[in-house]
Amino acid sequence: MDINIWLAFLVAAVVIAVTPGPGAVLSIATGLRYGYANALRAIIGLEAALLVQLLVVGLGLGALLAASSGAFLALKVVGAGYLVYLGVSKWRAPVEELDEGSALPRRRGGLFLQGLLVNLTNPKALIFMVALVPQFVTANLPQLPQFAIIAVTMVTVDLLVMSAYALLAGRCRVWLHDPGMIRMQNRIFGGMFVSAGALLAASSKA
Repeated sequence: MDINIWLAFLVAAVVIAVTPGPGAVLSIATGLRYGYANALRAIIGLEAALLVQLLVVGLGLGALLAASSGAFLALKVVGAGYLVYLGVSKWRAPVEELDEGSALPRRRGGLFLQGLLVNLTNPKALIFMVALVPQFVTANLPQLPQFAIIAVTMVTVDLLVMSAYALLAGRCRVWLHDPGMIRMQNRIFGGMFVSAGALLAASSKA
């Protein structure tokens, strides 16, 4: 891959990563609730889903999803429903003082699974990648190395940005020892997840 093409893609990857979305909301919420060390599980889930989406684009399946209104609608409904479920769960979460690792999901992979599902069930992200990634792939050069560079770049940038969100949120944990503040945090992030679900439900492929 030409260095100028890679730099252009790097800029695009940074813009995509810093743009607020369900992944950013999840990173901030988990960092605030559980601290960065535990939020990293959710972030790794986000990146695993990103790799799956890039694989789908590389195999050409993303173009099929982009062309199929039924498949897009089905995935959109699942994704919106899952975000609303996360929001309602957050809204109804019990008010308890936060200690490192408090109220962690019972299964160690619970946060990883949340991150995985938040990204996998977002068809807008996949459609966006279908439109974006091919612009940085040179047709007359081997495809696999180019997609590998794109994947490493995109995942690294997203990992760093989501980690920054979670770390900054983790610094605010010291404020959350008052039941009223904890309840407000639950309601704010619950509302953000529900809003993200509603926006996804109202979205189109265009």
